[in-house]
Amino acid sequence: MISISFNRIDPLFMYTQLLKEALLEIEDDDKKSIKDLADYCREQDDIPEDQIKQIEDEYRKRTPIWWYTAETFIYPILNHGLRLMNVDIILKMGFFIRHLHNHITQLHREQQGSMPTNFQVFRGQGLSVEDFEKMKKTKGGLMSFNNFLSTSRIREISFKNFALPATKNPNSVGILFVMTIDTAICMKSSTPFAEVSKVGYYEGQEEEILFSTHTIFRINRIERIPDEHTDRLWQVNLTLAGNQDDDFNKLTAHIREEINLKAPTRGVPQLAFILLKLGEPAKAEKLYNILLSKASSDTDRADYNHKLGWAYDDMGEYSEALSSYERSLEIKKIALPPNHLSLAGSYNNIGAVYDNMGEYSKALSSYEQSLEIKKIALPPNHPDLATSYNNIGMVYNNMGEYSKALTYYEKALDIDRKALPPNHPDLASDYNNIGLVYKNMGEYWKALSNYEKAQEILKKSLPPTHPHIALVKTNIENVKKKM
Repeated sequence: MISISFNRIDPLFMYTQLLKEALLEIEDDDKKSIKDLADYCREQDDIPEDQIKQIEDEYRKRTPIWWYTAETFIYPILNHGLRLMNVDIILKMGFFIRHLHNHITQLHREQQGSMPTNFQVFRGQGLSVEDFEKMKKTKGGLMSFNNFLSTSRIREISFKNFALPATKNPNSVGILFVMTIDTAICMKSSTPFAEVSKVGYYEGQEEEILFSTHTIFRINRIERIPDEHTDRLWQVNLTLAGNQDDDFNKLTAHIREEINLKAPTRGVPQLAFILLKLGEPAKAEKLYNILLSKASSDTDRADYNHKLGWAYDDMGEYSEALSSYERSLEIKKIALPPNHLSLAGSYNNIGAVYDNMGEYSKALSSYEQSLEIKKIALPPNHPDLATSYNNIGMVYNNMGEYSKALTYYEKALDIDRKALPPNHPDLASDYNNIGLVYKNMGEYWKALSNYEKAQEILKKSLPPTHPHIALVKTNIENVKKKM
């Protein structure tokens, strides 16, 4: 997770929005939340006791925007937590994230009548040279500020106080963001922002506009600001982005549907599931252990053990993964009929762990148990059947039985093409798997063709830091060396 996310094909839009939705759904008992935050802060050593005491005694007497703009630990800790997706901080500050977002939304409604339909705001900041290079490559694409975003209507404040000083750091570039805001787009993309100088800590000092977290902008123009002392000063013109792209909306809707299906409980359970999907298993594992300790029903215990198994498997902790999956399966066997789909999921994932451990006959047995249940419980072109065919293909590939592997992988691709949107990540997995078999068979051109199809899809559907993108890139490089 990084403070600013870029992607030419814009996949981060859907993930950051879904992440934001999950964060805002977290429900807290405010009194307990303030105590938990105070206890957490006292453990950190570097937060002054008088500031902690002030929050405990006065939190309800001030507005969330006042606390956010005041010189306390709230602003630095909150932005650190959101930038790095630090789950400890996010859980402790979930109540404040929600209060601040709601306060901005309320002010946005009140101020709508007096806001011009089109206006500019400014933000000066430093950006690492590496992130600036990414930004230049993303021109025309989208970027996401993954925290609450302070901007000013006064260019000079942003330029002199923030952009210019950033050039003193040799590893950073001074950026003046010039943001064009069309209020009609804000309404369509539910992006709340508000003029906060009358309610903030520095009342009336600066014409500050505060945007809620994970606001998305389109990068229009990047040009150097002439300066005799440095060549690391740039102006970046942005416009607030709506979400009118049709393909994009279809994929977002599909992913939201999957999240609602596989993690129907809003708030922390959905946040944990999205982190799993984003390739952040250690962060997800932390959340699932917390959820498991509070679970009151067998359904929840089975679900959280299952997802813990997934997280441990992704982290390479296979014996822990097996234990979690088996605990989940035992609960389900008692509670569910023998051909329930949830049992198929457990057998499937146990098979995956055995496959990772190199115990192929056990893996095959578990995968086949899963497939038999799915054939009874699902229609013939359901994507979950494709998952089973893929997994059986993978075991045969690992065992060196390549023609059997290819047969199963092609069955999976055939179903996924019918069942999924054209840029769904599962299609990329299918092509990658077929490429892998062709590589093992020495048919390198066919391997490369399939890997490249996988890469094209992943670029459009996953964040650029996702491990699957790196994996396919490595596969392409390796097969090219053999040609």
